Amino acid sequence: MFGRHSPRSFDAVALGRLETDAWVGYYRRDWVRTLRSIVGMVDEGFGLGPWATWVAAWHVLRANQAWAPVPDNDPEAARAAMRRFYRLLHARSDLDFEPDRAATLEVEWWRIHRARQRDDAADRADLERALVDLYAHVYGVPRGSLHEAARWRVEAMDLSDAWVAGGCDPTDPRLAAERRALVASYAALLDTLCRVGA
Repeated sequence: MFGRHSPRSFDAVALGRLETDAWVGYYRRDWVRTLRSIVGMVDEGFGLGPWATWVAAWHVLRANQAWAPVPDNDPEAARAAMRRFYRLLHARSDLDFEPDRAATLEVEWWRIHRARQRDDAADRADLERALVDLYAHVYGVPRGSLHEAARWRVEAMDLSDAWVAGGCDPTDPRLAAERRALVASYAALLDTLCRVGA
């Protein structure tokens, strides 16, 4: 744990498991569980080393806490925390992107997801497009190569939303399906990063 590696090399299975657990923690407002899972995600996904991993994960947690309340969330605080995360990622990795733009794109997909989850005010294509925009910007790969990763991640969100609507039961089999969809999403993203030589 806490090894240094390129963000273009990660374990899709580990990330899918960790993100599922982070979403469970988020929706159950178990912030200790959420932080633990985010630390694992940052470590596995970006390989920043121990100190930077903990700091980066803290920024992501604070962004999620600012975003969580419904309807009285704080989008600007969420963006500010994600700007701190992406500035640290930019400084500590070999990814070449604009941190402020990445933070805006990150919170935009959160907004679209909530609009779709709560009000049917956005559709699946909107959410997939927002994820493609974020991935293309952060990883510097062509947008057309990212649709499968986005499609599977939206599938995972749909399963998570159904789990939330069903009462957030930790034994619900939809969590296993969500995890499989996230693994498929990360596997597709990793395949893209390998194929385009990013």
